[in-house]
Amino acid sequence: GTKIVLTGDVFQIDHPYLDTQSNGLSYLIEKMKGQKLYAHINLTKGERSELAELASNLL
Repeated sequence: GTKIVLTGDVFQIDHPYLDTQSNGLSYLIEKMKGQKLYAHINLTKGERSELAELASNLL
């Protein structure tokens, strides 16, 4: 009954050689697609403070 929950934002990349499609989280999502023991969801609305949301959008 073990569960693993990974959270992240593929748009928060601050490495010059990585982008939204070439990072660990994107790689995991792509490789695990179609597996019956795997699921993922994309949250489109931020649940953070207004300041944190602003910083995320600007930086």
